[in-house]
Amino acid sequence: MLCATEAKNSPNNYETAFGIASGTKLFTGLAVCKLIDAGKLSLNDAVWDVLPYALGQMDKRVTVRHLLTHTSGIGDYIDEESPDIARQMQALYNQHPVYLWEQLAYYLPLITPLPPKFAPGARFGYSNAGFVLLGLVIEAISGKPYQQYITQEIISALQLRHTGFYRMDALPANTAYGYMQDQTGQWRTNIFSVPVLGGADGGLYTCAQDLDTLWRAVFSGRVLSGDMLQAFLTPHVSRKQGRSYGLGVYRIDRGTNTAYYALGSDFGVDFFTAYFPGQRITASALGNTQVNTYPLLDALFSALL
Repeated sequence: MLCATEAKNSPNNYETAFGIASGTKLFTGLAVCKLIDAGKLSLNDAVWDVLPYALGQMDKRVTVRHLLTHTSGIGDYIDEESPDIARQMQALYNQHPVYLWEQLAYYLPLITPLPPKFAPGARFGYSNAGFVLLGLVIEAISGKPYQQYITQEIISALQLRHTGFYRMDALPANTAYGYMQDQTGQWRTNIFSVPVLGGADGGLYTCAQDLDTLWRAVFSGRVLSGDMLQAFLTPHVSRKQGRSYGLGVYRIDRGTNTAYYALGSDFGVDFFTAYFPGQRITASALGNTQVNTYPLLDALFSALL
């Protein structure tokens, strides 16, 4: 991990905000579940019926549940199942400059022409595009921009003081820049390699203290009703080695013990956060390089479960 701002040698602390990339999907999942809780949406609603857009080749059987559980099979603007994802992402941003990625509707022309990868519900297939569509669902139902809804209903409501959708070209104080090494080994910021403003599939900034507050609020019933929380946490799709996926959150079961977690990785971003309800422990790793902290997460599972 580099200093928050390498040029100024600024130290990190528990309130330093870091980009969390796909860790944002945890917030998106909670927000969709809040709308379901309020009776404004259901898991079985067809996305074609909810969104006021032509969705191109997307299968008309795709539901909100499919999107939340990564089982929609829709084509993805970044195919995370591809072996050359980093090259694919950089090529995408070269063609569509990152300073243009400000609104979720911008993503639609990148998604709707793509053919389905598999039939809805056939299997798990990690999907950034699916969570972009969930952000658009939030906008359609709430009448507010996705970032505004998340800010009002989760960030401000829980008093997450160092969490937000910060513009890459206007990061506030005590926020870590992301760093990448170029071909010469020189460290450079990731400002030209990630969207200028985060969306429903990634790009939020937060800190270790706020993540602890979020997990404890979720498990104390301050975010969702009891029934909706149970649905959010329930394994909807089985993975391997005791892992599963709920409605926007990963889960691991070992014996009678369970942990929940979220992950994120991007240019200049490495992230995980986990909550162990049996021990009431939050563990988060926030990095501003691409050092892989996933082994640390596995070590935590082995030590605490």
